[in-house]
Amino acid sequence: MPTWTGAWPEAEAERYLAEATVPIRLACRTPSGGLWMLSLWYRYDDGAFHCATGANADVVEYLRADPGVAFEISDNEPPYRGVRGSGTVTIEPDNDKVLLETLLTRYLGGTDNELATGLLAADRREVHIRIEPRKCYTWDFSERMADIE
Repeated sequence: MPTWTGAWPEAEAERYLAEATVPIRLACRTPSGGLWMLSLWYRYDDGAFHCATGANADVVEYLRADPGVAFEISDNEPPYRGVRGSGTVTIEPDNDKVLLETLLTRYLGGTDNELATGLLAADRREVHIRIEPRKCYTWDFSERMADIE
């Protein structure tokens, strides 16, 4: 289980993570030691983040070489608030694309659209990236940005 610090107690942070529908921003290292950042859709469940991506995505190779990551989930509009932290990943096949379907429903409201049709194509291989957070820090600028609309 992660350690939690910052503006919110753990229960409030977990409620935010369950309700927020912004992507998780994920930072990792490339095999050559460079830095890489990307955004992925996520679901927060069982104290972990669950993301899906194509099995042949570059990030899959990077995470297999070094499973250490940093992450951030935060609002895109003022007042800014969110959760950031670090952890490790594991990668497994999402053969039946169950996680991907869940994420399409969470972020797009369902699978009746062109994007979903392409992502769910039978010949496309998908993986489940599970991020186990070690440290989580929450922040909330609502008070200091109260007069900003």
